[in-house]
Amino acid sequence: MRILFFAALAGGAVFAAAPASAQTYDPSYPVCMKVSGDPTYFECHFTSMQQCKDGVRGMSAECVANPYYAAAREPAAADRKPRTN
Repeated sequence: MRILFFAALAGGAVFAAAPASAQTYDPSYPVCMKVSGDPTYFECHFTSMQQCKDGVRGMSAECVANPYYAAAREPAAADRKPRTN
């Protein structure tokens, strides 16, 4: 019984010590700023590429399209093809 207890305790310690990774991209905004450095991180709170580029000036950063932007997943109504049955 004691061995089982210590095995469970050791297993819990391993999972508690593992670093948690935060979500990199905010799916609410279409443009992110990738800031280079230690650590490299993303700031996703821009609504346009130009708005991001204005914020990047003088920084070691670049603007990138957010691949997880929520609105980009669904095509616009005009882009959908009509059904043919």
